[in-house]
Amino acid sequence: MNRIAPWKVIAVLAATVLAGYYLWPSYVYYSMTPAQRETARVADPKKFAATRDRAIHLGLDLQGGMHLVLEVDRSKLNPAEAKDAVDRALEVIRRRVDEFGVGERPIQREGQDRIALQLPGLTDRIRAREIVGKTALLEFRLVRTPDETRSVFARLDAFLAGRGAGRNMGLDTLLQSHPLTGHFIDMGTGAFVREQDVPTVQNLLATAGLDSILPSDSQLMWGDEGQGMSGVTGRSLYVLKRTPEMTGGSIATAQAQIGLDETNPAAWGVSLTMTPAGSAELARVSGNNIGRNLAIVLDGRVNSAPVLRQHITGGQASISGNFDIAASRDLAIVLRAGALPAPVHIVEERSVGPSLGADSIRQGLTAMLIGTLLVVIFMCIYYQLSGVIAVGAMLLNIVYVFACLAGVGATLTLPGIAGLALTVGMAVDTNVLVFERIREELRAGKSVRQAVQLGYDRAFRTILDAHFTTLFSAAILFAFGTGPIKGFAVTLSIGLIANMFTAVLFTRMIYDWMLGRRDVQRLSI
Repeated sequence: MNRIAPWKVIAVLAATVLAGYYLWPSYVYYSMTPAQRETARVADPKKFAATRDRAIHLGLDLQGGMHLVLEVDRSKLNPAEAKDAVDRALEVIRRRVDEFGVGERPIQREGQDRIALQLPGLTDRIRAREIVGKTALLEFRLVRTPDETRSVFARLDAFLAGRGAGRNMGLDTLLQSHPLTGHFIDMGTGAFVREQDVPTVQNLLATAGLDSILPSDSQLMWGDEGQGMSGVTGRSLYVLKRTPEMTGGSIATAQAQIGLDETNPAAWGVSLTMTPAGSAELARVSGNNIGRNLAIVLDGRVNSAPVLRQHITGGQASISGNFDIAASRDLAIVLRAGALPAPVHIVEERSVGPSLGADSIRQGLTAMLIGTLLVVIFMCIYYQLSGVIAVGAMLLNIVYVFACLAGVGATLTLPGIAGLALTVGMAVDTNVLVFERIREELRAGKSVRQAVQLGYDRAFRTILDAHFTTLFSAAILFAFGTGPIKGFAVTLSIGLIANMFTAVLFTRMIYDWMLGRRDVQRLSI
């Protein structure tokens, strides 16, 4: 028996240090309470996201969450756009959910128009629906000048009055002659309408033939609800240039940020950074239209229409309004991920309560701990010191498996725990094979060094065959299985590889160390 090979020590130490490196974020993340996580998210979003992403991901069956089936509405797309609309929607939703930060997100296409996805750990169903289903079509459009706006509304007024719209709706004499503008309490670059008058104005704008009165290059568009003006709550109605100057495709990044609105420094909003091409477009638009309003239009509504007071060359823009921190963060997520190619509708929604996840975790861990404890007791009693070495290898094997799961970003599910339990069993079985071979050699009269050498050599072929065939089965499960089956296959595969490392290399290194230091006459086995 040779002395312990230095490369074995280096390999074990390097693997253990790497395991600690990959497991540390999991310890940090899962040792925090939900309140501490939210505090950490607000204090340093990038650092928190990095820690969360590097922690072991728990599946829907372990931490609860939501299962959604979405249907992509391709009815309004032309054939060319509809062809790959579902694939593009799937990619956009995947990016959004990635940004949302809910661990690994099983997401796949189902049939012609549907997408199924799981959101582990997410219990706020309303927020999830908004994130997943929001179109987030962002456009930058020039607002017509005040003179052009008044001219358009005057033409619409004349058209509606001529059709008797005011009389048909029971409006008074003034409103009969000015059925539309009579509801405006202010009109500059946009008309402001009281909240209670908004339905009436919407009905007037729905009058048949009214679209033909609008200039072909102009379009009416409402602002957000709940706007305020001089203590009055209502909505603004804008006349915009029909063709957008830029779209959301010009955005490089979007971040939730506070203090973007000079009139309300405490309000949250979204800071936008343009791509190089978008920056050039913004510089062109702002340089050619100083003094005019540029409307930021999100999903067909004017979010804001700031005045272009200077030539903007830095590629920076912002969206502000009635946002809280969660709304601004969610908007930043969907803007970064891009707009959906078509509306999506949630056709199936199932929630897995956190209590079920907690029960599953507790039952799974309890079963694994009891099984492991029984194995430890048996090994230590039956194989004595060698059993202790095997237990050390088994524990190291578990550490390596969890570290690999964290390192590759795999998701731990209940079937994954079953795969881990099976791995533990195989780790013990591997050591039993070696120990029984060593015992046979000792009974045949071999010295301790010879018995250990022959025991490992003769057991290795059997161990390799057993692990290879099981690994082959796991590969088939991964290739043809779905969801939890893949999780089982991944955990089992990682465990088998780790088992070969610990049960063969680590334990033999320990024996090399023990036998290399002195002439051992008896082996505790």
